[in-house]
Amino acid sequence: MKALLSVIPLVVVSWFPAAAQEEYVPPPSQTLTTIPFSLAVESVVLIKAILVGHADTLTFILDTGSSGISLDSATASSLGLVPVASEINIRGIAGMRKAEFVYNERLKLNELTVDSLNFHINDYEFLSYVYGTRIDGVIGYSLLSRYILKIDYDTHEIEICSPGTLKYPRGGHLLKPFIRTLPVQTARVRDHHKVTSRFLFDIGAGLSLVLSQDFEQDSLILRKKRKRFPIQAHGVGGKLVMDMTLVKDFRLGPYRFRKVPTMIFEDEFNVTSYPYLGGLIGNQILKRFNVIFNYPQREIYLKPNTLYREPFEYSYSGMELYYLNNAIVIGSIVKGSPADLCGFKEGDIVIAIDNNASQDFAQYKKALMSAKKRLKLIIRRQDELIEIPLKLLSVL
Repeated sequence: MKALLSVIPLVVVSWFPAAAQEEYVPPPSQTLTTIPFSLAVESVVLIKAILVGHADTLTFILDTGSSGISLDSATASSLGLVPVASEINIRGIAGMRKAEFVYNERLKLNELTVDSLNFHINDYEFLSYVYGTRIDGVIGYSLLSRYILKIDYDTHEIEICSPGTLKYPRGGHLLKPFIRTLPVQTARVRDHHKVTSRFLFDIGAGLSLVLSQDFEQDSLILRKKRKRFPIQAHGVGGKLVMDMTLVKDFRLGPYRFRKVPTMIFEDEFNVTSYPYLGGLIGNQILKRFNVIFNYPQREIYLKPNTLYREPFEYSYSGMELYYLNNAIVIGSIVKGSPADLCGFKEGDIVIAIDNNASQDFAQYKKALMSAKKRLKLIIRRQDELIEIPLKLLSVL
């Protein structure tokens, strides 16, 4: 036995030849600051920041679908900032236009100051009344490209970290998206057919899944008998009409979602560069994960959170609620929709929904998201108070 044991170390050494054990490793990532965030209408991430040299606290949407950083035109004017015209085109889902910029500004996020920022100027009035709160701008690639961001939807906190080596937590999945300025991720959609395509990873979109009409028609992805309802959506450039429907199955990495509410839109301004992209994945799906955006390493890490099994909403009312001049106002109404058939009119002011007269915009929006639910709305039309019953339909 002793003779046998003495041979073993010699055999092991012969299997593993000597090799250099030195390797350059970047310094570990360090937390620079932690900032709170809120979810506007339970859909998009809002953070607070201060433009250095100005006292006002500003509200920004954090948006992986933004290739830079931007300020609302009214906010820029109120801060005395004078934009400079450029030849750069800004393209969004609802339009395209020439960009104006405010150059070389600094933004303060708690104790972290981010310098050398070039803000393009946009009109975000429509975002303010859709989300029921003042939106001063959108933060995208200009921040995400410089730092590692850890978004925790359970604690509503974002940890901003320096680039460097990072150990991801257990229990999640690492994506390796293509990132130039926007993250593009492969995913699978299944309904009438099963199709794998590329999608924009877009936490700034308050929807679940959006498919271009070109992709939907070429792939024949949807069952012919699927219900489709027209709705009005909002994007950079203004309003556009989409069809609301659902797909049977959507798979992102190892994570699978069933009966996913889906929007189909005509990509008039070619934001998807079809067939490069089939559409986009919005934050109604992505908020179900605590996520680490590691753009310096071209990595996104997903870990399911407490929202992971939250049911999707399938309701259809055919009307929008807007927050205008300190009032909750009924916006555009689709002809033939439940809201239209019940007698609602654009411009009606909502006083209460059921017994809730709190004038809480988020609560009212949520009340309209419960499919097949019967509601009673009290509205003011001119000087008259009217009670109107409304039954919400389902896209299922």
